[in-house]
Amino acid sequence: MTLPGIGSLTLTGLAYPSALLLALVPVALVALYAAVQIQRRRRLRQFSTPGSLAGLAPRRPHRLRHLPIALAAVALLCLIFSLAGPTHQAKIPRNRAVVMLVIDVSQSMQAKDVPPTRLRAAQDAAKTFAEQLTPGVNLGLVSFGGNVNLLVSPTPDHAATVTALDKLQPDDQTATGEAIFTALESIQTVSTVLSAGNATPPPARIVLLSDGGENKPANPDNPRGAFTAARAAKDQGVPVSTITFGTQGGVVTMKDDTIPVPSDDKQMKQIAQLAGGQSYKATNIDELNKSYGSVLEQVGYQTVSAPAGTGWLRIAVLIATIATFLGLAVNRSVPA
Repeated sequence: MTLPGIGSLTLTGLAYPSALLLALVPVALVALYAAVQIQRRRRLRQFSTPGSLAGLAPRRPHRLRHLPIALAAVALLCLIFSLAGPTHQAKIPRNRAVVMLVIDVSQSMQAKDVPPTRLRAAQDAAKTFAEQLTPGVNLGLVSFGGNVNLLVSPTPDHAATVTALDKLQPDDQTATGEAIFTALESIQTVSTVLSAGNATPPPARIVLLSDGGENKPANPDNPRGAFTAARAAKDQGVPVSTITFGTQGGVVTMKDDTIPVPSDDKQMKQIAQLAGGQSYKATNIDELNKSYGSVLEQVGYQTVSAPAGTGWLRIAVLIATIATFLGLAVNRSVPA
């Protein structure tokens, strides 16, 4: 729970749970206060008659006189909980991470079922992804048809990827596995540099966009096939997130022949499963941007446990302040 002006208030993830034993102190103080009040009433009844007591105090004390001490005890409990070190899950931008965009430029990506074409829409969405990616992430680009091209090696200069995306050219065939292997090799190269001096290797991910399965080689389980590459990515700890783009009604025209090229996510799902990544499907530019957005949340940020004691400290000060002013207001008529 987050309160305006106070911050996050969480009851979980205590760093020092033993500090909660201090909660016995305000409990004991409240019990002592109650005992003193009971003892006070007994003494009044013991040394005075009901008639004389009514004459000394014609107005019965208001029950609100107990509220300041109750609020003070609550403030003390909040302060103790703050000392126990509560934490909450916070998203922070990743640093040093490596992301490889791997984009299909085969002839089927020329289909116009997603205007103006699948490839053009994929380029625009990928550029938006690159522009929104956390600055500390190293971004690279691989295009593939029958041939695979490493267009941009992983770099924090995302503008290089944006520029290269405008230069994608259609190609024959689809060598998905070879593209994944190329991306893995590029990731390995930059990881070696970033982990020099016994530094921890940076997290890495491949984002693969295509409209269907590979056909070079025909069998994805071949040594350079897509499934073999996905298993290699899994072994190297590099998840592959796949985005299948296009509709079932896609067609391309080649040499006056109209060829159906429906999108097929069967193989793409299998690649993601084998590589430990997520699989998405998009049939229009809005869905594609949402798919990239989901990937962006995963690769651009990491969730860590962050201290959340400040909110409890602030609310303790607020309640203690209220208790002080309320005590002055309730007891203003008490003689000196």
